[in-house]
Amino acid sequence: MLNGLYVALVTPFTENGGLNENKLRELVRFHIDAGTDGLVPCATTSENPTYTWEEHFRIIEIVVQEAAGNLKVIAGCGTNSTTRSIDNIKKARDLGANGAMVVTPYYNKPTQEGLYAHFMKLADEGDLPLMLYNVPGRTGVNMKPSTVARLASHERVVAVKEASGSIEQMAEVFMLCGEDIDLLSGDDTITFPLLSIGGRGVVSVVGNIVPKDVLSMIAAFNKGDMAGARTWHYKLLPLSQAMFIETNPMPVKEAMNMLGMEVGDVRLPLVRMLPENRTKLRDALSAYGLIKETDPVNV
Repeated sequence: MLNGLYVALVTPFTENGGLNENKLRELVRFHIDAGTDGLVPCATTSENPTYTWEEHFRIIEIVVQEAAGNLKVIAGCGTNSTTRSIDNIKKARDLGANGAMVVTPYYNKPTQEGLYAHFMKLADEGDLPLMLYNVPGRTGVNMKPSTVARLASHERVVAVKEASGSIEQMAEVFMLCGEDIDLLSGDDTITFPLLSIGGRGVVSVVGNIVPKDVLSMIAAFNKGDMAGARTWHYKLLPLSQAMFIETNPMPVKEAMNMLGMEVGDVRLPLVRMLPENRTKLRDALSAYGLIKETDPVNV
């Protein structure tokens, strides 16, 4: 159900830090034109911890409106509160989202039984297809493959975004779940390896910049052109790594601004990148061919 390129969409802000609704609509149209399969607004890359609930649901509303059925919208709805997460899913459903991405509860560090009970309740009561999101580096808890396999039996649990960084763990998820759930990469640098073990796509950060290239890699793989897919992987790898020179989404927003996409600054507690790291980022964009050494960019 959820395969291909899903972009963890950045949230554009105005000069005074408010939501830039016109730019947000422009970004959605950019991805429609590129052929992106789906967008994931209100996730970490979207800076969801920094905005109000009113902004949260306005962003979903705008993305759904502008998408107009041309791509899927999987709204970030997960929190470390089960009841709040259910409310978020229901509101996203009412706004027209195609599904909800729900992260493992952070900070309170539930057990595997707690994770199972949490996600089952979200699936039972939320009334939207769910993309589970496992990112232990941010949440402090790792959802084990055996837990994913138990959850995959629920008809509304349709995908898992795996960002544990462990190919072994991801392979075990596929081994246990098979086609019952779509396995998606949560890290651009391992999308190609994940495809090779049964993955179906990626929730991408670098796709904010070069969606057509990520799509080309996935298309090559799906056609059986392993050499072509591998070539795309190694072309994308340095740029994908550059997106994490500092904390996501600081580099990707800096890159988008360097490329004239004008998405504004990050919100506190995130700040602009250090000058030396902006230079490294600019060098990565230049090496990729996105800018020329002589292009005037803000570094």
